[in-house]
Amino acid sequence: MRSESPVSRAGRVGAAATDWHRVLAPRSVALVGATGRADNPMARPLRWLTERGFAGRVHPVNPKYDELGGVPCAPSLADVPGGVDLVLALVPAERAASTVTEAGAAGAAAVVVFASGFAEVGEAGRARQEELVAAAWAAGTRVLGPNCQGLYDARSRLFATFTGAGERPLTGSSGIAYVGQSGAIGGAVLDVAAERGLDLSAWVSTGNEADVTLTEVGRHLVADPDISVLTVYAESLPDPDDYAALAAEAAAAGTALVVLRSGRSAPGRRAAVSHTGAMLGDDTAFTLVSRRYGVVLVDDVEELLAAATMLRGRRGPAGRALGLVTSSGGAGILAADRASEAGLAVPELDERTREKLARLVPDFGAVANPVDVTAQLFNDGGSFGEVCGIVRADPGVDAVLVLLTMLVGETADALARDLAATVAEQGPDAPPVAVVWMAGEDGTAPARAVLREAGVPVFSSIALAVRVLDAVAAGPGAAPAPREPLDPVPGDGWELLDALGVRRPWAAISTDPAHTTAAVAELGGRAVLKVEGLEHKTEAGAVRLDVPTDTAAAVHAELAALPGATGVLVQERVPGGVELLVSVDGGRDGWPPVLTVGHGGTATEVHRDVVHALAPVTPETARSMLGSLRCWPLLAGHRGVPGVDLDAAVDAIVRISRAAALPGLGELEVNPLVLPPPRSASVASTLAPDDRIATRSDPRHAEGAIAVDVLRTET
Repeated sequence: MRSESPVSRAGRVGAAATDWHRVLAPRSVALVGATGRADNPMARPLRWLTERGFAGRVHPVNPKYDELGGVPCAPSLADVPGGVDLVLALVPAERAASTVTEAGAAGAAAVVVFASGFAEVGEAGRARQEELVAAAWAAGTRVLGPNCQGLYDARSRLFATFTGAGERPLTGSSGIAYVGQSGAIGGAVLDVAAERGLDLSAWVSTGNEADVTLTEVGRHLVADPDISVLTVYAESLPDPDDYAALAAEAAAAGTALVVLRSGRSAPGRRAAVSHTGAMLGDDTAFTLVSRRYGVVLVDDVEELLAAATMLRGRRGPAGRALGLVTSSGGAGILAADRASEAGLAVPELDERTREKLARLVPDFGAVANPVDVTAQLFNDGGSFGEVCGIVRADPGVDAVLVLLTMLVGETADALARDLAATVAEQGPDAPPVAVVWMAGEDGTAPARAVLREAGVPVFSSIALAVRVLDAVAAGPGAAPAPREPLDPVPGDGWELLDALGVRRPWAAISTDPAHTTAAVAELGGRAVLKVEGLEHKTEAGAVRLDVPTDTAAAVHAELAALPGATGVLVQERVPGGVELLVSVDGGRDGWPPVLTVGHGGTATEVHRDVVHALAPVTPETARSMLGSLRCWPLLAGHRGVPGVDLDAAVDAIVRISRAAALPGLGELEVNPLVLPPPRSASVASTLAPDDRIATRSDPRHAEGAIAVDVLRTET
């Protein structure tokens, strides 16, 4: 498990760029602390480097030995002849810093520190990690780790790792690379990938990331023309700017980026009294940045490798429409159900496609979608690959999911070869293909291997296959709109809405019943009264609707007597309508601001019907966000009830999103934003009686001043 170091990496800025060729394809490797104990995992790197084709020089370093594995052993790094590119520190944590210092003196580009006992174990280890980074900075070398399992590069045959997965006969033929923070998960990825014929081309474990980060390594790997897919495992959020650069550079290079992130539900989410804070996870901005650049986000190692297989040397789906081809009508129905639940379409195939299929599929089969070839096709010796190819060529299909049941043995082998040939013949620009094989692996293992070699992932679960297809079909998300300069707004949150051009109800703070009565009369004889100084007013019984002039003084007195009251807000009534929550989080920990739009009002937490986007947004993004809400029928009109003025709603959302440009914004939350039905004289961007606005401001209200109900103030 990775543990953050308090050491700032700012000191590395301005240092000479790391020569990653010297790290991944070094001319010489020194192993400090090399051991002669064959049963020790730390003996593996020396054995693998000397026995498995590494072309560079290998120098074990240990004063206890004259030679190890038939290779002369140097007493110290200073005694290694010819200089060193990469140092493997096979030493305890206490010796790591001094080894880094010696490595710098020997001219090494980097040191791999395998040892644990650093920031992951507490304060003493944290101090040791600070010492390690300081030594690296002073020595002019880089540190991979500590608490990592090293790296592997197939082309240079560099086995600078002790993971047991390295025992496999790795060839690096897949064009898939991996970088991750966990050594154990990384080892599992390397091992499972190799078992499935996906020998990784490069593999890097970054551990505690005291110095070198996964994003830095990743940026080097996505620029490598031999790498078509980079898989990433992250236990903690990377640096926002570095991650955005990695995602952007991968997209520009045409390298698929597949990311598995754990810890999404870990404690540490910012405590919040606002609705937005309760619904924004730690990784919301991370997810939005990922989607902006088309990063594929997955939930486990199986999905990580399946997505990488599907994208290896091929483009992802251009959309979310699936063509289903099955040997069983039941399997096709199950797949259609799961696809629909995931938001994937299963459209009827083009008429010309159906005509072509009808010549191949038995009369009692189906050619609409799902395409059910039935077992008869195989009994008659028909070409299953040709059927899949026809579906794959349909103009309305973005990916093909093949569902096979009890087809085993020679039949399975022939089917796999047929399908693999079709996939190869149609080329890498055709829609991707995946297979769900619902039969035992003992009867289908050779066939599965043929398909995987052809870049066709094979699943045993329909649900898992649909999850992966959903992930790879997500495509690039919306980019934020350009930020228009927004000067700091003097006063309170109401004035911020004024500056943004958002219509709001008139309101004033009163501490005198007579002033309250006069204000209600000024508002036409009826108004909304609520307590100032309380959070969640509705729950506290601190809101009174439709208060007439003649009872205003009495209601004022009742509200002012509530514990915590600092005054009474007199507010103009607004027409009823659909209520939304619209909020802008000013950005956390360097991540960009996030706009949240959802079903609002007092039951926001009950609805939990929200969507997010990077802020500010364009009108197109705002409209798309509204359309993706479950409450969309209420906005568009439902069962004879008219919808809302969508243009006005979009305008209000866009205007509120522009608060993202406000310097120092913590959070601006408007709840509810009331959207009345379209009327010639109405604008849909008004605040309703239970409005909530949270900003970084700390308003000081005088009598008669416009008021803001502050949920949270931040400095």
